[in-house]
Amino acid sequence: MTHADFKRVSDNLLTKKEVSFSQAALGDKVRVKTLDGEVVLKIPAGTPSGQQFTLKGQGVNRLRGRGRGDLLVEVKVAVPKDLSRSQKKLMEELQREGL
Repeated sequence: MTHADFKRVSDNLLTKKEVSFSQAALGDKVRVKTLDGEVVLKIPAGTPSGQQFTLKGQGVNRLRGRGRGDLLVEVKVAVPKDLSRSQKKLMEELQREGL
């Protein structure tokens, strides 16, 4: 983990987490880096790219007052560039089904 993984916004930190299309569509649990290590974040089914989740108390120490800010996790849905033949066939089937 580097400081480049986080952007400070007041007492909060912002980070981005890339997830696959299937993780976003079906939901999953993913590991997210924090200042203190890793935590598990539950991604609900149907999560769109750009959705933010808040991990309370996982930001930086407050400048005025006690406690810590939050860690804001922005989900980025990865779109695959190269698909195998079977993956392409499955995606075409999903497309025919309206997805």
